Amino acid sequence: MKLLLCICFLSIAVSAMAEQDVDQILQDGNNKFTANMFNEVVKANKEKSIVLSAYSVMPPLAQLALASVGESHDELLNAIGMPNDNVTKAAFSFANSKLRSTKGVTLQTASKIYVAQNYELNTEFAAVSRDTFGSEVKNVDFSKNTEVAAEVNAWVEDQTNHRIKDLVDPASLTSDTRALLVNAIYFKGTWKIPFQTFATKDRDFHVTKNKVVQVPTMYNKDTYSYTESIELNAQILEIPYEGDEASCVFVLPREIDGINELAEKLKDPTVLDKAMSNMREIEVEVYLPKFKIETTTDLKDILQKMDVQRLFSPKTARLDNLLKHTSNLYIDSALQKAFIEINEEGAEAAAANVIGIAGASVVIDPIKPPVFKADRPFYFAIKTNSITLFNGIKREE
Repeated sequence: MKLLLCICFLSIAVSAMAEQDVDQILQDGNNKFTANMFNEVVKANKEKSIVLSAYSVMPPLAQLALASVGESHDELLNAIGMPNDNVTKAAFSFANSKLRSTKGVTLQTASKIYVAQNYELNTEFAAVSRDTFGSEVKNVDFSKNTEVAAEVNAWVEDQTNHRIKDLVDPASLTSDTRALLVNAIYFKGTWKIPFQTFATKDRDFHVTKNKVVQVPTMYNKDTYSYTESIELNAQILEIPYEGDEASCVFVLPREIDGINELAEKLKDPTVLDKAMSNMREIEVEVYLPKFKIETTTDLKDILQKMDVQRLFSPKTARLDNLLKHTSNLYIDSALQKAFIEINEEGAEAAAANVIGIAGASVVIDPIKPPVFKADRPFYFAIKTNSITLFNGIKREE
């Protein structure tokens, strides 16, 4: 009996250790990929508000890594911070179950692979897509491009509460299209401490030092996680959602024109987590604009700038394990549409991707509550269980 108990305890310890390791690898990979993608999307949208979900790009890239061989395979794993195929499978299987169990919010992810008629997924790839990524599979006739695009777009709308529309352009589908990898993420959370609508008023927002506009701005005074970072030259506020497992982090530069400098510093995937390690619960006066942002990102262009390049050439993609009896597959298009809305009740955010295959802290005075007045461009990120699901920059164009 004693021996059996020892074995059970040992099993539990090893299992927990392995899960902890996988969680850390996933978190590190997400931080690295998010920082890289955020940096490139900022550069591609100068002076614009942006929202993106780097996290939602990682599962299809992981799937393509498992379908590829050689240098293309290694390039993809490196981009998403995964050391090998087994860890990749464990990490994304773990992530799916972890996200589904997030308390207090609506958080849904979905994946579907559309395959050309008379073609079939490789048996092993089909199994891992189903078991690890929860992907549905359907055969379609891509020569009927208008019908297929309408079907895919309807599926995406259903998965994102009708927030993401017209993801696939019929013109992007041809008789040469062999498969589409489509995935979607949808988040809706209610603030643990809602903002009162009667306190929302039009207030000044400094677009630049020389341009001020009036925007609907929410107000609250309550206890929040807060810190001030010398390294980022910014205030950091974290507002929790119901359930305490998801939150929205706001990083407000000290200077009116400080957002570009902040964005540059956020290229370091560890800098925000380090700054947030100094956060503590304190009463804060919060002024936060209501806002809504939609961003379309050419993922092909962005990923190539992130050193994911072999995937987009028929000579180097080597997607040998994707379809049965088919060679010379490559990615000919990749797109993300993302949406976020922040208001008195909370936040709603969604994103969908389609991939076509051809610092230091400062002392805070406990007597006088700090004022977090987001009256200039700022950074935001929706996080759950250490994973950044959405992030972006709020400006007034």
